[in-house]
Amino acid sequence: MRTLRADELDEDFFVYHEAAELSSVKGIIDDVRQRGDQAVLEYTRRFDGADISRIPVERAELQTAYDRVEANTIDALKRAAENIQRFCEIQKKQFKDFTVELQPGVFTGQRVIPIHRVGVYVPGGRYPLVSTLLMCAVPAKVAGVEELAVCSPPGLDGSIHPVILAAAGIVGIEEIYKIGGVQAIAALAYGTESVKAADKIVGPGNKYVTQAKKEVFGKVGIDLIAGPTEVLIIADESANAEILAADLLAQAEHDEDAKSILVTTSRYLVREVNNQVRRQLEHLNTAETARTSVERNGLIILVENLDEAVTLANRKAPEHLQLQIDDPARIIPRLTNYGSLFVGKLAAEVLGDYSSGINHTLPTNTTARYRGGLGVLDFLKFQTILNVTAEGFDSIGPVAQTLANAEGLDGHGKSIEIRMTNK
Repeated sequence: MRTLRADELDEDFFVYHEAAELSSVKGIIDDVRQRGDQAVLEYTRRFDGADISRIPVERAELQTAYDRVEANTIDALKRAAENIQRFCEIQKKQFKDFTVELQPGVFTGQRVIPIHRVGVYVPGGRYPLVSTLLMCAVPAKVAGVEELAVCSPPGLDGSIHPVILAAAGIVGIEEIYKIGGVQAIAALAYGTESVKAADKIVGPGNKYVTQAKKEVFGKVGIDLIAGPTEVLIIADESANAEILAADLLAQAEHDEDAKSILVTTSRYLVREVNNQVRRQLEHLNTAETARTSVERNGLIILVENLDEAVTLANRKAPEHLQLQIDDPARIIPRLTNYGSLFVGKLAAEVLGDYSSGINHTLPTNTTARYRGGLGVLDFLKFQTILNVTAEGFDSIGPVAQTLANAEGLDGHGKSIEIRMTNK
């Protein structure tokens, strides 16, 4: 891994990076919009190598898949789903309907209503990211989303990986489609003969899926634009080099473009973590991807003190921020930009990926500056209500009329004026 001092970092390290336009994406979306199922089936053959005759997964396939998955995996899926549900239920309690009389005769309120229909995209490819299904579907269920549809790419045999189908069954989702990529996002956005259009699409994917979500935004809502995954670990001399290396490689094995960053005050750790990364790569089944990732994007940044580390982390706004330091409570209040925070050597980021209950769908590419991870909030609408008595109108009506006149919107002003004579 490359090593730099903090003052040697280029400004490019801290900025949002625009993804390159992929010229084929718009064309695929338009084709699916116009030709529906036929286009979806053709792109599935072309990109996934799967010749399927039916897009929806049949109920019998769900049971067959469930029976094929090992019992300990089923148990782990259930326990992870339970923890996610518990956390989401606590989140939901923070959002309530209310009515309040702001001033005499002016009654304002809020209703918290779930989105009606949500499409969940679950990546397949090299790894069946079953955890994505749990992280997206469980918050939606807790929020009260009435209709949930899952899309996931089929393998060469035309079926979705059984562990994904088993997880869908555990969560209680029966509407599942054997499609992935841009064609899945287009189908969820615009609908086809087999797929009903959604109101919002959630779930990460590759660069084609990401651009497709950007293209359909407006027609439907989306969760966030996910870039390559990233971790930034702040460590001092108290940290364990073996654990640090393992966490850096756990992130690196996701993708060759993943970013694994260590920020440390210890020159000893600079040397020892590099040694541990080399040793652990020798025994990692995903070493080819992880090695390319750390060689291309891996970085160890030497800082003078933890104050400098805090400043750096807040500017970088990483997806995952880990603290492996002696007294984390001292700096936590000053850390403001991150997707999720992991405190202490036992709080592995991997626990956030799977079993702790917090969500792993998180902002990347500096976007943690303005939002956090996926949660119940992403599946709720906050709708305001106004009810005004004559007393209240006499108080706030003239204010509105004055401001309408200041903006030059005569019709707005007359809307108030007419009410003044017709109370």
